[in-house]
Amino acid sequence: MKVEAVLFDLFDTLLLIKGGDAFYIPSLKRLHGSLVKNGVNVSFEEFKSVYFEVRDSIYAENSKSLEEPHFKVRVWKTLQKLGYNYELSDSIVSEATEAFCEEFAHYITPDRKAIYALEKLHGKYKLGIVSNFALPEFARKMLEKFKLKKYFDTIIISAEINKRKPSLEIFRRALSEINVEPPKAVMVGDTPDMDVVGAKKAGMKAILIERETFAADRPTRPIITVKPDKIIKSMEELPKTIEDC
Repeated sequence: MKVEAVLFDLFDTLLLIKGGDAFYIPSLKRLHGSLVKNGVNVSFEEFKSVYFEVRDSIYAENSKSLEEPHFKVRVWKTLQKLGYNYELSDSIVSEATEAFCEEFAHYITPDRKAIYALEKLHGKYKLGIVSNFALPEFARKMLEKFKLKKYFDTIIISAEINKRKPSLEIFRRALSEINVEPPKAVMVGDTPDMDVVGAKKAGMKAILIERETFAADRPTRPIITVKPDKIIKSMEELPKTIEDC
């Protein structure tokens, strides 16, 4: 069946995160600094320990429902656990989240070969983004910064709809917005258990990008439990690969 739409993962597919998880501790330190400035008297080590406990518990609790609360929720719950009775809507939570984003932004760079692919595909297919990300405002800001937003007919970010890949809901939402049936759509991403599994369950085709930097960023490659339709090593290969799907 002829492909009419191509959906993309965002981070480590179109936008690259330099150094894998190297951004996390510096970004968390910026977040902590913002809290301290606003009166939170807790050491970074204590804050970090509680933060990761809260973050991991949120993902554990939502492992079956595949819900994706906004990043602010983990900041708010961390403060609560540390004995600070702030509301989720309080400015201290928003300012701390923004501080995290400001540092994180230093680690983001566009994949030039992905931009080449988007140029080739734009106008020929309907294009969309389906991203698991708890900071949707930051993701959209990066798309604007690197002038990528213009290529896309739909942008779905998990924390905006409280559903994450591989849930069927997030894929169905994207396909509904561009009015394309699943068999006529392809998902392109770097994570087998999110991008490939989710897309195939939704009735779509799936292309997995295996990056050369994978081993440096993550200790082991994930096991591919559901076979993608195609595997590429570079986004430069994508336009021709889609033609062969």
